Amino acid sequence: MGATAGQLAIIVAALFTGAALYVSVVHQSTRLTLGHQAMLADWKPAYARGFAMQAPLAAIGFLLGLFAFWQTASWLWFIGALLMMANWPYTMLVIMPTNRRLEQTPVQEAGDATRALVEKWGRLHDMRTLLGLAATVSFFCASVV
Repeated sequence: MGATAGQLAIIVAALFTGAALYVSVVHQSTRLTLGHQAMLADWKPAYARGFAMQAPLAAIGFLLGLFAFWQTASWLWFIGALLMMANWPYTMLVIMPTNRRLEQTPVQEAGDATRALVEKWGRLHDMRTLLGLAATVSFFCASVV
């Protein structure tokens, strides 16, 4: 069962990372080509949907990594699990203040300050991509050791 949990952990971490990478590389750069109001109008539902998808993936990846660690005693599973779970406090403590300001901004009032916040959000989101990538690499290394 540990091997199965580990394989599932790799899949979940890769899904998380792929989604985060898409947002960082494709969606964010496209969003920034829009006018202020359209940019914010795009960010609001995209953020809500992204959170609904990525939060469970981070939690599931964490649990699967812990289970694989419990089954195998390989610390690489534990490290990967922690990296997956690190997305939660990072999001809540570092990104959430920016999210709240963007969520509270009416679309019709979006301006230069809003653009700066969306740009900041993108830079902060890049760390989520890196955490997911590091977890995926850790899980992969654990699976081949």
